[in-house]
Amino acid sequence: MTRLDPPPGPSISVADMEVHTARFNKLKGSDLCFMDQRIPGHEREMINLIGLGVTENESDPDLAPKIAAPAHGFANGFAKCEPGCGAALHWHETEEVFMALSGRWSIYWRDGEEEREVILEPFDTVSVPVGIYRGFKNVSDEPAVLHFIIGGPDTGKVHWHPSVIDAARETGIAVDDNGLLVEIK
Repeated sequence: MTRLDPPPGPSISVADMEVHTARFNKLKGSDLCFMDQRIPGHEREMINLIGLGVTENESDPDLAPKIAAPAHGFANGFAKCEPGCGAALHWHETEEVFMALSGRWSIYWRDGEEEREVILEPFDTVSVPVGIYRGFKNVSDEPAVLHFIIGGPDTGKVHWHPSVIDAARETGIAVDDNGLLVEIK
């Protein structure tokens, strides 16, 4: 081996690589990953592909990452929404990146008392900084898919805007002190 030859890498078979593969047409998510999903206009299917499994509903097996291999410092998945639906205002301890895979998406955020937005077309991408209240909505005329990546190394739990917490309580759901979903009366 000369100085220019790369060192030998690990070997992996096609069968072993299939364990690290998620087939889009076979993915099933959940319609109750976060407390805002019961609020009208925020219904969506959340699919966790790989990573830290950002969810408030840890008991739902459909929310387990579809690729069980470890991911180092990120969460990655899809939101599938009908027209007019998406996520309510929230923020994360890390950045969040959105890429429209189909349809048109409003990525909106709070800037003081103002609400601002950018519109994403397929394959447009935006990175929302840490601590910014943000949400997203399918502004297409048909169902659409949005890809998300939440940075790491610890994505933490979702921090909801107070208006979202109040609206979710009206539907009979909240999160406990550990950030997990609980039914309320």
